[in-house]
Formats: sequence, structure tokens, C-alpha cells
Amino acid sequence: MRMEKTFDLKNLKAIKIELTRFMMAYKFALDEMTTKINILKDEFNYIHEYNPIEHVKSRLKSPGSIFSKVQRKGLDYTLESIKENIKDIAGMRITCSFISDIYEISRMIANQKDIRIIEYKDYIKNPKPNGYQSLHMIVEIPIFMSDREELILVEIQIRTIAMDFWASLEHKIYYKYNKEIPQKMLEELKTTAEMAAHLDNKMEGLHKEMAKMKKTEEAEDQILQSMGIGNNKLKLLETFIEEQLGIK
Repeated sequence: MRMEKTFDLKNLKAIKIELTRFMMAYKFALDEMTTKINILKDEFNYIHEYNPIEHVKSRLKSPGSIFSKVQRKGLDYTLESIKENIKDIAGMRITCSFISDIYEISRMIANQKDIRIIEYKDYIKNPKPNGYQSLHMIVEIPIFMSDREELILVEIQIRTIAMDFWASLEHKIYYKYNKEIPQKMLEELKTTAEMAAHLDNKMEGLHKEMAKMKKTEEAEDQILQSMGIGNNKLKLLETFIEEQLGIK
């Protein structure tokens, strides 16, 4: 009896250690992705004097949530099966200002040498029936442990502020009505999703117009610099022309 109890305790301890290492790998993957995103954000800011990322949030599914999903999907209760079939254990949400920022950030992530894109779903160009919009990516990233290298999946969602606001409210309504939303409310949600998309498109147009103006100003500055005209000399030149033309 005592030997059986000792054997069970050893098994439980081994299972606990393996489960802890399993979850740690996903945590480390999130840490690695967060570092990469921060580097990309800072680099973009230094080069373009503009920050395309508003917010970054990450979350790690709890073991209880993972095993609930295993049960719903009818999967085997093994770590190998979980790793192969559940791809959103580690999740990251990136909120951007404009739609073009979404594609720029996704491109920069895809260009990372040690990242492999496993899935790419564009719900912006092809919204879900309820109006949901976002860009979803599942990426594979290597994590180096003390005795092994693990290839870990991370789900990344990239949205605008408007998309994120709509999705957050839709999620709250979805669970408030126990996943059975009245038809009238579904129609209203679809309408508000279209309004949010219209706002994003309007803001994207303004963003492009401002970018065009900035490029024009930079081009003009380069021409003046090539002519050797600094700010003070330019001011003197303007004053001279005004005096010659009698403009006060």
C-alpha cells in the first residue's frame, strides 16, 4: 500500500513538472513575441517618426481552460495532442491606428527570420457574417529551454481601435445572452460593425492624405537644402521678395 502511494506521488510530481514546463514554453513564447513587437515598434518610430501600434495585450490560457477545450473537441488528454490541436494557448492582440498599419505590422512579423506563419486569416477583406473584422495569424516561434528547443504556436490578432472596440462589446453581449443573441440585436451589431468599418476607411483616407502632404513637404525641404538655403536664408529671401514687390 505504501509502495503504491509512493509510486503515485512520483507520477504526480513528474506530471506536474512536465505540465509546468509545457505552460512555461508558451509563456516564454509570448515574452519573445512581445520583445519582437516592441523592437519593431521602436524601429518604426525612429525611422518614420510615427508609432503604428496603440496597444499590445497578451494572454495565456489557464490549464483549466485548456482542458475544457480538450473536452469540447473530444481530444486526447495528452500534451502532444494539446500542442498539435489547440493553437491559441498563447495569444497576443495588437491594436493599430489605421488599417494600413495592420498590414505593415503583419508584414514585419512575417519577415522575422525565426518566425514561420502557420495560418493567415484576413477578416478585414472578408469579414465574418456578424461583421467581425480583424487579421488573424498563427505563428511558430522557437523557444530555447535548458535541455531542448521547442517550436511554440502563438495566435496574433491585429485590429484597429474601432475593430477592437466593436469586438469587445460584441463579446460582452454574446456572453450576457448566454451565446443566444436575439435576431434584432444581431442585425444591430452587424450595422454597427459596418459603421465602424466606414469610420476606419474614412480615417485611412485622412491618414494617406497626411502622409502625402508630409512627403511633399520633405521633398520641398530637400530641394531647398540642395540649393544651400537654410531657414534663416529662406526668411531673408522671402523678405527681400516682399520688399521688391511692395508686399507688407
